[in-house]
Amino acid sequence: VQLVESGGGLVQPGGSLRLSCAASGFTFSSHAMGWTRQVPGKELEWVSVIYSDGFTYYAESVKGRFTISRDNAKNTVYLQMNSLKPEDTAVYCCATQDRATIVVVDQPPDYWGQGTQVTVSS
Repeated sequence: VQLVESGGGLVQPGGSLRLSCAASGFTFSSHAMGWTRQVPGKELEWVSVIYSDGFTYYAESVKGRFTISRDNAKNTVYLQMNSLKPEDTAVYCCATQDRATIVVVDQPPDYWGQGTQVTVSS
């Protein structure tokens, strides 16, 4: 399993970023995929998840601001982040679990990428 994220950076509060994750080494189209984020000293948080049938999950803190999507033809999952807040600052990782078709958000990921830093600051 290989997951490679891109798209992070520095953005002002209220701004937008789009993260991308290119996946390989497994049957992407049948896997539930997600994005986690972590701030030093805090627990890892599942921000959003998308199943192969299009079902989506969002953490309460990002509902209405973030949108997850996937392109099975490109083996890629995206996270569109709008109305960013300073508290969204974190390392964001693309991730999945051995369960394959589902993600249990109170369990850690089994596979994750190297992460991309998102910093929201004026």
